[in-house]
Amino acid sequence: MDTLSGKVALVTGGSSGIGKATALAFAANGANVVIAARGAQRGAEAIAEIAAAGGCAIFVPADVSKAEDVERLVSRTIETFGRLDYAFNNASNSKGSIGLLTELSEADFDQSVATSLKSIWLCMKYQIRQMLVQEPRGGAIVNTSSANGLGGCPQASFYAAMKAGVIALSKSAAWEYAKQGIRVNTLVPGGFRTPMLDESMDRAAAGDPEARKAVEARWNRMIASGRIGDPAEAAAAVLWLCSDASSYVVGHSLIVDGGLTALWR
Repeated sequence: MDTLSGKVALVTGGSSGIGKATALAFAANGANVVIAARGAQRGAEAIAEIAAAGGCAIFVPADVSKAEDVERLVSRTIETFGRLDYAFNNASNSKGSIGLLTELSEADFDQSVATSLKSIWLCMKYQIRQMLVQEPRGGAIVNTSSANGLGGCPQASFYAAMKAGVIALSKSAAWEYAKQGIRVNTLVPGGFRTPMLDESMDRAAAGDPEARKAVEARWNRMIASGRIGDPAEAAAAVLWLCSDASSYVVGHSLIVDGGLTALWR
């Protein structure tokens, strides 16, 4: 498949999980890909995997909670490929935000804001600026929220709050820039086979292999489809939101969760 030939896609958090699957999918569809992440080794491995499949990609190390890193990331994208058509802002983590609300610290809160919400704002700020000045003008942006952002999440209150903020921030940006040819939407994933979910299940099992199996079995029972998702399934949703097939989809929060939240949303 080569439906995005000549287009340029930027994926933050693109070295693992849903981000990596999406970077691979963009490349497989003919796009030139920029992967941004903090870990250089995993980033290099992702680039090598894309190259082995015949795709074109570069890796730019970046902490997207820092304005200077994001500005440099977008500049490097333009220097290399000349424009920016699609951005998938997926970088995030839940570290430092797990625990009862009264036991979390101010530093935990600030870290959650930086990694899961401020980073989305910074990425959109510099991506949109570029999309407004390039010719032809415009582009598509997808930001990653979470099913946790649709409601509360015990012992992950900061993470849930930040992911709810991503939805509101994305809808606001969608209204501000749609008339200028920039579509902003949100991916709301449920349980996918990613390092973040694996870490969460490991933490819940406290190192007990049998407990770990039970935790995963419980996840499968909670999902209407009866299984944890494959990151490639989330990637397919992101590519659709970026493609012309979704040209009239603006400010939407696309829930991709196998039915996990169907009973309460």
